[in-house]
Amino acid sequence: MYYILYELYPITPDIFIVSSACILLIYGVFFSLSKGNPLLVKNLGFLTLQIGLLGFLLSFYQESYFITIWKNSIISDYFTQDVKYIVILFFILWICLTFLYNILEKINSFEYWILILLSLLAILLIIQANDLLFIYLVIELQSLVFYILASFKRTSEFSTEAGLKYFVLGAFSSALLLFGISLVYSLTGLTNLNDLSKFFTGIILEEFLVIIGIFCGLVLILTALLFKLSAAPFHMWAPDVYEGSPTSVTAFFSIMPKLPVLSLLYRFLISSFHDFIDIWYSIILLVVFLSILIGTLSAFSQRKWKRFFAYSSITHVGFFLLAMLLGDCESISNSLFYVFIYLITMLGTFSIVLSLRLFNYNYNHQTRYLKDVCGLAKTNPTMAVIFSMILFSMAGVPPLAGFFAKFFVLLSALQAGAIGIAIFIVLMSCVACFYYIQIIKTMYFNTNIQWAILYPIEKFNALILSICFIFLFLLFYDIEFLSTITHWISLAFLN
Repeated sequence: MYYILYELYPITPDIFIVSSACILLIYGVFFSLSKGNPLLVKNLGFLTLQIGLLGFLLSFYQESYFITIWKNSIISDYFTQDVKYIVILFFILWICLTFLYNILEKINSFEYWILILLSLLAILLIIQANDLLFIYLVIELQSLVFYILASFKRTSEFSTEAGLKYFVLGAFSSALLLFGISLVYSLTGLTNLNDLSKFFTGIILEEFLVIIGIFCGLVLILTALLFKLSAAPFHMWAPDVYEGSPTSVTAFFSIMPKLPVLSLLYRFLISSFHDFIDIWYSIILLVVFLSILIGTLSAFSQRKWKRFFAYSSITHVGFFLLAMLLGDCESISNSLFYVFIYLITMLGTFSIVLSLRLFNYNYNHQTRYLKDVCGLAKTNPTMAVIFSMILFSMAGVPPLAGFFAKFFVLLSALQAGAIGIAIFIVLMSCVACFYYIQIIKTMYFNTNIQWAILYPIEKFNALILSICFIFLFLLFYDIEFLSTITHWISLAFLN
């Protein structure tokens, strides 16, 4: 009995979420209608929010121990607990942010909220994964749910195309992941990340074929993980999937999976394959260069919000990875610092985009184009000022939070000896300022032939937007607070 409790206690929030998803599924089947039941979907949305709150409380009041369960497939320590707090917190904020959008866009299928809970379950398991086979299973669980969410708007050809493209390319990356795992296992006989870390510590490989096999396995697994993170040159799915998915799902893809996959990269590169840093250092450096180059230059030609955010997120992924080059506590701390500010920024950005709904005779519709903010400074001056500050933060203008995030990342790059890439990133950041300022110019100086009538901003969106704006604007007042938190989390990872 005690052994069973020992195996189940660290994943209590996960068990609660999957049990709640099963109960909601039964509830939805009994009360659903053939054409959807708006009242049922609304109730399920509130219940999902409640499940998120209770899951956060369960995780917050859970005692943290350094233990491994399920034959060492799942690890529970201070690092996983802290990352779970952050993920569940942003999950709750995302629900509050997108709730009204789902009602207005008539997403009346109750399965939507079941899939959201299952995706949260997969994300939490990815954070705790400690075995290559378990990593493959939970990533597949997340991917299968994401394929369905991307194509959830069945009446839209764009949504169907997004789901199909995501499925085909995702299946290819899963095959690479499985092939890489098989190579590593065939040469070492190990799949557990802790065992691999001990096996490779101080090892000297002399057999050429063994070196090539482990190198290929490392590259294949890293390629699959970078695909999930939408890093260039494995980013080809992101713009089309972001564009075709419902806007609430696009916000989910932009916010939720980044930190879990990045924490998995920490375990894989910095912990298990740290002795191969000379190999993956060059790969990460190349990916950083391509991500920032492609993301920055491709954003210039975009005219739609979702594609613009897709390429912007690719650029930010380059900064995530740049901070990992040192492979030590400081690099993890700086990377987490940037990720946290990125999540806050995306939350504030999507709160504005989801609030920009235009009235057209007797119906309203979601804005799709960047030009739809034309004249926003006159129709809603407060939102225009806040949006301008968020865009300046994304561009890295001091003293906003985005400037300090990029500063710490560039500091890590200089400490790692990557002086050339640091200079290149500074130049590309100056180039990126152009299209952020262009949006601000559209808000303040462009004029419409006809005045746009905006849908009133929802209370939850206004509250989340205010919190994000205050954080990004006033972080410089006490920047040590956030840096201390990220440093403590990085110490928890290495200890």
